[in-house]
Amino acid sequence: MWRIWLLAAAQFLGSLVGAILLVSLLPVIAHPPDGLWPFVTELAERFLKIGSGDFGRSAAGSPAMTSAWAAFPLTVQLLGLGVALALLMGISLGFLLSAPRAIRAAAPLLQIVTSVPVFLVGLALIWVATPSFHVITSADEPDLALSIMVRHGDWNSAWSAYFLPALTIGVAGAAHLQMSLRRAAAAAWMAPYRSGLRMMGLGLLDINLRFALPEIIAALLRDARGFILTLISATAIAEWIFHRNGAAVLFLNATASHDWAMATATLLLFAVFTLIVGFVGDLLASFIVPEDTL
Repeated sequence: MWRIWLLAAAQFLGSLVGAILLVSLLPVIAHPPDGLWPFVTELAERFLKIGSGDFGRSAAGSPAMTSAWAAFPLTVQLLGLGVALALLMGISLGFLLSAPRAIRAAAPLLQIVTSVPVFLVGLALIWVATPSFHVITSADEPDLALSIMVRHGDWNSAWSAYFLPALTIGVAGAAHLQMSLRRAAAAAWMAPYRSGLRMMGLGLLDINLRFALPEIIAALLRDARGFILTLISATAIAEWIFHRNGAAVLFLNATASHDWAMATATLLLFAVFTLIVGFVGDLLASFIVPEDTL
């Protein structure tokens, strides 16, 4: 077990170094210096600065990481609601589609979902839901916490500012979860030990609960990095369309305005967040089904 943890920690640190190198490379490529040696020198300087937490100042004059960190809680809140809705919808759909007849009936829809980027499903939901529910978003509305809106009974604002964007994110996450569930269930169903366990007298229900289900859960946990990346992509679209001042739309605006200090700060925040989620998912999966037993 310790070997698995150390390997996961080494992969996390290596990925973190790679993420710092990537965000350091972004502004250098945007304004490349003349010659290979100046390019390498500037890249090394930016890598050391970002590695030490020095991202510089944004175009507005404030420290870039301070502004990015201030906007990050709103994005995390939307992500948290999106994760809850994605799990609720994804697992419910998994049970509904477990019957062969349901799978055949839903096959055309699943084929469409799996053939396009899953965040486009969330984007389609926005365009359908906004006119249907007469949601009007405004960039001038103040960003209030969800708890304050609920406490004051302002459900209309809570719906348009939080729940509809979260539903958009949740649909995209549920689509990704369905693909992960189908891959994990197919791998567990085709596992070579199933025939041997049946010959030993174990029933199908026992095999699925004691062996297949843990492997499916572990496979989903190992896919946590891809799952959260899908949700972040959907969050960027939801924040942009619904005018939420979170870190995702802050990155989009910073990139569009060539504010590379802010872009690198927000990008590294999302990279570290994704790496932490993937690291925790790998550790939890190793508790459920150690890799040396696969």
